Amino acid sequence: MALPLQGVRVLDLTDGFGDTACRFLADLGAEVVLVERPGGSASRSAPPIRNGVSIPFALRNANKLGVVVDLDDEAGRDRLRSLAASSDILIESLPPGHLAARGVGPADLRVMNPALVAVSVTPFGQDGPYRDWAATEQVLYALSGVLSRSGEPGEPPLLPPNGLVAETVGVHTAWSALLAYYDRLHTGQGQYVDVSAYEVVVHGFDPGFGVQGSAAAGRSDDFPRGRPDAANFYPVYRCADGQVRICLLAKRQWRAMFEWLGEPAEFADPKYDTIPARFAAADRLNPLIEALFAQYTRDRLVAEGAARGIPIGGLNTVSEVLTTEHFRVSGTLVDTEIAPGLAARIPSGYTRIEGARAGFRFRAPEPGEHDEIVFGRNVPRTPIPAPRRPVGSRPFEGLRVLDMGVVVFGAELGRQFADNGADVIKIENTNFPDGLRQSKRKDALAASVAWGHRNRRSLGLNLRTPEGIRIFKRLAAEADVVLANFKPGTLASMGLSYEELSAINPRIIVSESSAFGSVGPWNTRMGYGPLVRAACGVSALWRWSDDSDGLCDGSTVYPDHIGGQVAATAILALLIDRLRTGRGAALEVAQADVAIVALGDRIVAEYLEPRSVTALGNSDRYAAPSGLFPAAGDDEWCTVTVRDDTDWRHLCGVFGRPDLIDDPRFATTVARLGHRDEVDRIVAEWTAERSPTEAMETLQAAGVPAGAMVRLPELLANPQLVAREAYTELEHELLPASLPTARQVARFETLPAWPLRPAPLPGQQTREICETVLGMSPGEVDGLVRDGVLQPAADDRALQVSGV
Repeated sequence: MALPLQGVRVLDLTDGFGDTACRFLADLGAEVVLVERPGGSASRSAPPIRNGVSIPFALRNANKLGVVVDLDDEAGRDRLRSLAASSDILIESLPPGHLAARGVGPADLRVMNPALVAVSVTPFGQDGPYRDWAATEQVLYALSGVLSRSGEPGEPPLLPPNGLVAETVGVHTAWSALLAYYDRLHTGQGQYVDVSAYEVVVHGFDPGFGVQGSAAAGRSDDFPRGRPDAANFYPVYRCADGQVRICLLAKRQWRAMFEWLGEPAEFADPKYDTIPARFAAADRLNPLIEALFAQYTRDRLVAEGAARGIPIGGLNTVSEVLTTEHFRVSGTLVDTEIAPGLAARIPSGYTRIEGARAGFRFRAPEPGEHDEIVFGRNVPRTPIPAPRRPVGSRPFEGLRVLDMGVVVFGAELGRQFADNGADVIKIENTNFPDGLRQSKRKDALAASVAWGHRNRRSLGLNLRTPEGIRIFKRLAAEADVVLANFKPGTLASMGLSYEELSAINPRIIVSESSAFGSVGPWNTRMGYGPLVRAACGVSALWRWSDDSDGLCDGSTVYPDHIGGQVAATAILALLIDRLRTGRGAALEVAQADVAIVALGDRIVAEYLEPRSVTALGNSDRYAAPSGLFPAAGDDEWCTVTVRDDTDWRHLCGVFGRPDLIDDPRFATTVARLGHRDEVDRIVAEWTAERSPTEAMETLQAAGVPAGAMVRLPELLANPQLVAREAYTELEHELLPASLPTARQVARFETLPAWPLRPAPLPGQQTREICETVLGMSPGEVDGLVRDGVLQPAADDRALQVSGV
């Protein structure tokens, strides 16, 4: 398969955050050259390690070429300059100012190659009071507001599984790099991009101030203490051979469950058609469901649920994921060599393009393995033709996107193009409204709609009529991209498959997404994010122990946001390829694949050493002291991670305990792991006497990664986010008050900040689109409105005249 980024050259100077970005670009076909220091990257020792191989390094650096460059040597710096002169994109994750101090910073390299897109990805960005702070995933969870929502009521917060942040940061970095590169193709000028991992997690992982954010109105200082009581949002029940999760969201789903239960009289009241009423009665309802489910196996429950229209999914451990037939048949997991002499079962990659997996092709390089190949060639770059536009314009100006996406995934995906200048037309049917629109209260606009549908236009179109399909095809004939996240086969059943649309418009790109993809035995399973998390091992790790019935992921909508970003990045790669070939393509993203890639190191570790991966609560198998520690105050916490012996020495200095540095119980990582309870107690006694902010700032000043647990409203006053102007205000006439919203996720040197045009009402631009885009006459529009094909806004004159 010809991958879309073939011919694009990427220079990879990442070592930690950002390495997954370059892996994603390599999966999409870019030639990625990993530049390592003499002796190899520090991340080659990142745990878990099996057979002497760092699994995270092996996974995150597959599909790359490898060279060694000594940046402390002038000859080495010259080698880097020569590589940068022939590269399109450079991505680096070194500390702010590290490269510039050696004369090879992004600004220096762009002097010799003005077309270069240079991307820096660091924990907190290139400026602000946290600029030089250290971060781990635990620190970012705490500071981003994610941790404050994770756990069980009355219990300490629970850290989510490692890996989710690294992949989130990587995908956003890949998107940012390609967005700047796409802009360069049209302007001829490269630019500098500053990516803050902190801001990516705040805005892009599961944002409190974003689509389905749990902080839509949470702007006061009295945000509730403790964790939200979220277990019954998507409850988990024991069954004959394990556990299953159920999602009762729509009225019809509850009615089917009520019938299956034998229509118990105590739940016959119509009030139980609503989620809040069922939630309030969970103590009486759950035992009934559990007693019913105890008679069935997981697979039988899933099948019975599908037959009845009830979303049910099995809870899989990481070990079970490895042996699930669907993930083998779909190509989600493949058996391959990941290092010389070491084979394993691994996640292949995020996407399918033209039906083929765009994922793992060859193992990560040994240090300097490709020195001779890379430094011994002089291959000229082949220019990619693109229409010219001025620097500072929006990258997607002139593109038209037909957006059939729904709920969180759909909102996030379409917004990436709408925010960056595309004409995104949301196709809506008032008889089957987007789930986000159904979450409104009275006549107010749902906050998620305001966040997720901004900058779009809305076309009310009934695609359940032949005339509606004909109108859609007329739009598709001149469109660039079609977005959908329905059950596999839905577009084809409507006559709108990629094959049919490409016959009309060979340049069209059609992106389809679903829970488990179109290939494999689970391709027809009903899929919501909670069921995807349960099936892919995320939920099983997001709890206190393997024996715990309480899953702590109920308040998150992961992986919807990051899944949408994955699809957007792959579409952008296809747009770049289309400039060269003139042809569109079919793209598929399964949310399950997104979740499984994020757990890649756990999946491989479990494959190589069965039963080694378990839910650990807030413990870290590879670092001590590490985890969550109590701070002074009510429900106040601080994460601390001692990564190595250097961090330990610095920590002992902060505590005024030099005697602990060489104490044989604590002097090495292995020794500290063997005395975890003792070292954790030492940290807990110190943090308990300080506010979380004081503890964090003191430890960070000494170079020890630490993060205070932040509640969502506190993000708006966080000094780092304020200094970097991370938030602005979003207004809409149907909102009772303005909403905080991201200004941008990454900082671009020349791309403008996102516009904030208000989200449309359903069908608000129907007449405008039909008359100006399709050339319909007012009378023709009126007739189609009367026939129920077009659905303009409620105040449209045709509706009033016809009495509809």
